[in-house]
Amino acid sequence: MIPEQLQANRHTLAHLLGAAILELYPNSKLTLGPAIDNGFYYDTDVAGKITDEDLVKIEKKMREMLTSWTSMSGNDISLEEAQKMFAENEYKLELINEHKDSGLTAYSAGNFTDLCKGGHSENPAEDLKNIGWKLERVAGAYWRGSEKNKMLTRVYGLAFPTQAELDAYITQQEEAKKRDHRKIGKELGLFVFSELVGPGLPLWTPKGTMIREALNDFVWELRRERGYEKVTIPHITKKELYETSGHWAKYADDLFKIHTREDHLYAMKPMNCPHHTQIFDSELRSYRDMPQRYAETTMVYRDEQSGELSGLSRVLSITQDDAHVFCRENQIENEALAIWDIIEKFYGTFGFNLQVRFSRHDPKTPEKYLGDPASWEKAEYALQKLMEGKGVTWIDGLGEAAFYGPKIDFIAKDSIGRVLQVATIQLDFNQPKNFGLTCVNEKGEKEQVVMIHAAIMGSIERFMSTLIEHLAGLFPVWLCPTQVAIVPVRENHEDYGQKMLSALKEKGIRAKLDAGKDSLGKRINGAKAQKVPYVIVLGDKEIASGALTVETRTEKLVDISIEQFIERLETEIKNRSL
Repeated sequence: MIPEQLQANRHTLAHLLGAAILELYPNSKLTLGPAIDNGFYYDTDVAGKITDEDLVKIEKKMREMLTSWTSMSGNDISLEEAQKMFAENEYKLELINEHKDSGLTAYSAGNFTDLCKGGHSENPAEDLKNIGWKLERVAGAYWRGSEKNKMLTRVYGLAFPTQAELDAYITQQEEAKKRDHRKIGKELGLFVFSELVGPGLPLWTPKGTMIREALNDFVWELRRERGYEKVTIPHITKKELYETSGHWAKYADDLFKIHTREDHLYAMKPMNCPHHTQIFDSELRSYRDMPQRYAETTMVYRDEQSGELSGLSRVLSITQDDAHVFCRENQIENEALAIWDIIEKFYGTFGFNLQVRFSRHDPKTPEKYLGDPASWEKAEYALQKLMEGKGVTWIDGLGEAAFYGPKIDFIAKDSIGRVLQVATIQLDFNQPKNFGLTCVNEKGEKEQVVMIHAAIMGSIERFMSTLIEHLAGLFPVWLCPTQVAIVPVRENHEDYGQKMLSALKEKGIRAKLDAGKDSLGKRINGAKAQKVPYVIVLGDKEIASGALTVETRTEKLVDISIEQFIERLETEIKNRSL
């Protein structure tokens, strides 16, 4: 959670940015300028044009104006006053009309006044003097996020408590650019996008598909050990399924809809849980049959706005390694702990240390959630008891629950220090109630069951983007599409290279022979550019001795026998060594 003073400073800087834009670009129309996780921005209908090159002069103007901002105060204003104050700004008038019944306030600093609900520095000139902040970039943004509206100019700024923290963040971002999964994915040939297919719809090459399948196999291995069974569902459904689950009322605008020739309305599935309820509900269940554990890796589809799509991290077709456990209330703890074990094993394999966030509902906004307060209280108590039993310290995520139930979110830091939400354990009393899911208990009575949602990777696309950037594309051997590259020095060494290739492939090792016409150095560097973990160089010495010279990512192995080399590889692959 962002500290209150930092949030106030960032919000104040957004106002300062708006004031500077009006000074430099008269007749511009300010719209919205909030604080965000790393700073602030302001969206403006600019009279003219702002580019990245203009940020220096805008920031200079902000720093000049800041000296006169010795106080920032707010006043309640009437609807008439607000309309008069912003008579020339149709965007502000729209906001005024929208919020007229909840009260209107205007905040002023220096000669600048803006419509705002508050949360600012009391003395900006003093409070902002020693913090670290700067303007970052310019982007486009539709008014209110709708493509039907005008494209505005969004200027982003960064703001941190100190200059050192700002500098550290900038360094982190520079490293992140080098690790960008879109850049590395293209270099390694893992996935592509096609204008004919459409944005947000990645196409996976054989190399990328191999990695996806290996990751999914790992998750299935961990689940199979804990009694999960695979199921398969269709990709579309009648709208009635989502009306019963509660998803239609909540997410109707986010669904891809299909109108059939017989005028039926179907939807491309945006999630799998409602389908899985129907498998559970297909026969009468005894308490002896419980729990039922269903697992399925399948695509779901969500109609995201095109401006929000980003590489693999935000797509239209999302592959979920999904699972749902249907159990009795007295089985929640054991089932959730088993999922917790899977999550720790999976993410620990990649060097992620996990924190826990308890994402619960906010009683002040009951309209955001499905179900009654008693169900929420019961579900949240069960998860809190589970975390206390584990002895973990958790972050309070008030208001972060899924709309149907509370969840335990696992938070990881990647190798350059970015905080990411990864897996979740979600407890759901509401969908089983909506669908009437029961089992017959020991007394012969029907007992409502509970549903636990658990996706380990969540979205394979998003996890792949995270993993590529976390590892900078240096996948561990067990995940590498090519584990060994064999590079003959000259043409007369190629036959021996072919025999070695066959020996490695017989052991299930993914190897390739690079006997092209390029120079030896170029072929070795090509293998390294593809981040192949082991490169065998074959020349007269190696053929005569039967020993190998192998270049790894960190060292050179000299005079290692083929048997020793294969044993090393097999151990790394079996142990999923990082």
